[in-house]
Amino acid sequence: MARVISDACVCCGTCEGECPVGAIAMGDTKYEINADACIDCGACEGACPTGAISEA
Repeated sequence: MARVISDACVCCGTCEGECPVGAIAMGDTKYEINADACIDCGACEGACPTGAISEA
């Protein structure tokens, strides 16, 4: 199951650089995870400084 990014996202971009498959990109108001591309590795969740990323 893909990870999700909550409204606690501060758009720092740290998660995007940590994703090994490029599943994270800037959306309209925050970063978003492409569920079809996400391999659920958790690298982004561990890198997020605000804890905005969690399991869906």
